[in-house]
Amino acid sequence: MGVGTFMEPLVVVTLLFGGTWVNRNTKYRLFGRRRTHPYSPRSSSPSSVESGHSSPRSSSSLLDDDYRASSPSLLAPQESKWRKREIRLLGFKKEVVSPNTRRFQGYFLSRLLRKFPFLVEAWYWALIYWVYQLGRAFTAVHLVEGTVNVARRHALQLIHIEQSLHLFFELPIQHWFLKHPLLMHWTNRTYSFIHIPGTILFLVWLYYYTTTRNRIDLPLPNKPLGEADGSPAGPKLYAARRRTMAVCNLLAFIIFTLWPCMPPRLLSDPNVPGKIGEEARSYGFVDTVHSAEGESSVWTQNKWCNQYAAMPSLHFGYSLLIGLTIMSIPLAAQHRRSRTVSFRAPFTRNRTFRLRLPSPRRLLCLVLGFAYPAIILVAIIATANHFVLDAIAGAMVCGVAWTGNRVLLNLLPLEDYFLLLVRIHKPERRIVDFDGEEEESGWGGAVSRKGVVVN
Repeated sequence: MGVGTFMEPLVVVTLLFGGTWVNRNTKYRLFGRRRTHPYSPRSSSPSSVESGHSSPRSSSSLLDDDYRASSPSLLAPQESKWRKREIRLLGFKKEVVSPNTRRFQGYFLSRLLRKFPFLVEAWYWALIYWVYQLGRAFTAVHLVEGTVNVARRHALQLIHIEQSLHLFFELPIQHWFLKHPLLMHWTNRTYSFIHIPGTILFLVWLYYYTTTRNRIDLPLPNKPLGEADGSPAGPKLYAARRRTMAVCNLLAFIIFTLWPCMPPRLLSDPNVPGKIGEEARSYGFVDTVHSAEGESSVWTQNKWCNQYAAMPSLHFGYSLLIGLTIMSIPLAAQHRRSRTVSFRAPFTRNRTFRLRLPSPRRLLCLVLGFAYPAIILVAIIATANHFVLDAIAGAMVCGVAWTGNRVLLNLLPLEDYFLLLVRIHKPERRIVDFDGEEEESGWGGAVSRKGVVVN
């Protein structure tokens, strides 16, 4: 694991900075005033001219914004110090006041975020990940022998439940993989090295497809300037999936703190006395990842890692979230054209049948969206890191977070106060729909599905 000690974090950092570069705002000049383009989002776009609609803001207004952004002293007197936010929880609604950080949009760090907006997403991911890992580390350093024994009993309880439900597939699956060493080797690698880099790569792609490619003012490969060809779901989809991951972490932390569970691979400990130890060893689970021939990761083997957080499986919960998003993501118009195939079935008196096939891009999304969680599910079971019920619990956590992630929007006022302390204005998207109406949305807020991102 010597090389992996620095190579694995390096891969993560490379992906984050690569995503930051790919999703940069190429039309915004970090130093000095930005040159405007005839297809500037705040001036009339080709589509608005052809349809007879004018954009909500003129190009002269854009010049004013750029001038003010480069001069905080001119901007400050024109911006209110406070803004209104709405808190919603279980039908309860309340409007609160929080700091308006737009007065800091001319500061260097604010302009840096406007040039590289994905830095905000890198910050969000780091916050989500490290809060979760620090929580796991806290529980790990406070583990006592009694907690380990409770986790072992819980693991045996899961086995008994699976046996009664005829879901105890872990042993035959692992035994089959152990008979195929090369496949077992790559399965170990899949478990150890795919989870975190795969999640980051998914976030980079989703941001690019829902946000960057919907910016009409950015010249991008195979994209005419002045047109949006990203997912019609827009930035709203990305923000929802990012919040879903955060809620998944929160729910998982609560569950494994209140109900610690030992992974199958630790049940074969030869030093556990008594009948419980004998029963645990009788199943014969093998720790393939952390053995001498295994492929352990710095993320899965360190003294700060809580080894008794198998329930629920976020490996599978995250992979399911990623798979469902890829399978169901709305595609750009040119990628969703289906085709119809006609054929004659035997024994039907030459009757012609027509079958509508999905577009190649949709078919690719369906295959990838199904394959990724399926591969992760096999990996977590074959390596004896999770039970089948752990994966089911991970799927349930994913479902709850998917439907209830908007609860995190209630934290936006706290974020406003944090940004006030560090004197940073987080870039906000401006959405212009095809009726000429403009809506400004924060990174966590809703946006119009009809609109395009212009700021």
